[in-house]
Amino acid sequence: MDVLPKAHLHLHFTGSMRVGTVRDLAAKHGIRLPDALLTDWPPRLAKATDERGWFRFQRLYDAARACVRGEDDMRRIVREAAEDDAAEGSRWLEIQVDPTSYAPFVGGITPALEIVLDEARAVSAAGEVGVGVVVAASRMRHPLEARTLARLAARHAGSDPGDVVGFGLSNDERRGAIADFAPAFRIARRAGLGLVPHGGELLGAQSVMETLEHLDPDRIGHGVRSVEDPQVLDAVAESGVALEVCPGSNVALGVYADRQDVPLRRILDAGVVVALGADDPLLFGSRLADQYATARILGCSDAELAELARGSIAASRAPEDVRAAALRDIDGWLSEPPPMPVDPPS
Repeated sequence: MDVLPKAHLHLHFTGSMRVGTVRDLAAKHGIRLPDALLTDWPPRLAKATDERGWFRFQRLYDAARACVRGEDDMRRIVREAAEDDAAEGSRWLEIQVDPTSYAPFVGGITPALEIVLDEARAVSAAGEVGVGVVVAASRMRHPLEARTLARLAARHAGSDPGDVVGFGLSNDERRGAIADFAPAFRIARRAGLGLVPHGGELLGAQSVMETLEHLDPDRIGHGVRSVEDPQVLDAVAESGVALEVCPGSNVALGVYADRQDVPLRRILDAGVVVALGADDPLLFGSRLADQYATARILGCSDAELAELARGSIAASRAPEDVRAAALRDIDGWLSEPPPMPVDPPS
């Protein structure tokens, strides 16, 4: 699957790190990592649909994030994420970052975002993949902070590599009322940004419906549990909203017991546009190409894999020249696809 051209639209900044990188940064800053990021990697996560499971996931994520302590560290993460994506056939990456997490080490949220944007611009110019940035607010913090981030994102909005291309909402979707974040999303919409909140992973179909109704998104991160209500699934399809489906994440977090249970086929059969994503490879142990290999295990043909790749391009904010080249090369891949592995990495 490494040679199938595609876009990667669901990748978190800290969670994109190579496990070797987080270990290097921990050693550099004298930080002790949990065993789950050392000898027991990838972590065996408890079921995150309950509070204890989510706490374990969040604790590990926070431990990794604590290792990112300055400009050099941040630039390394962007650069390596782009390299890893390019190696897996990605032509366009939208990496999601909450700059408040790194602001204390670089002088504020504006410098934190500008470092990420500057490195995204540099790696896009030098490499094989273009990188846009999604600024994400957290549901764990007050909605007024989301408005501050939306205004910051709006100041850097654009459509070229190294620009802010979207605005998201992440973290535990059981926290906060989705409607309270609508003003922040209106700010982002007025700036021309793509609206890409999370919803419908830890909570069921109603979470997806509320996201549609209150935030008017272009894409929804995850959204897989829309299948639990046929009317909601139909509403997603009719809206034209794309779902960023992350099978490895769904299984690792216990949303589904096995990758065979991930309802990718039902979502596709409903006519929903899907962009596969890796979410947090550092914690889930699988990257973008693994998600496409899982789609094969779920019964997707070569033509359907190509359609998934096209969906990722269509749902992206990639520049027109990147889109056109990727779509042309997807057609080329489909005319002579390479043999697929029988079973992808878990």
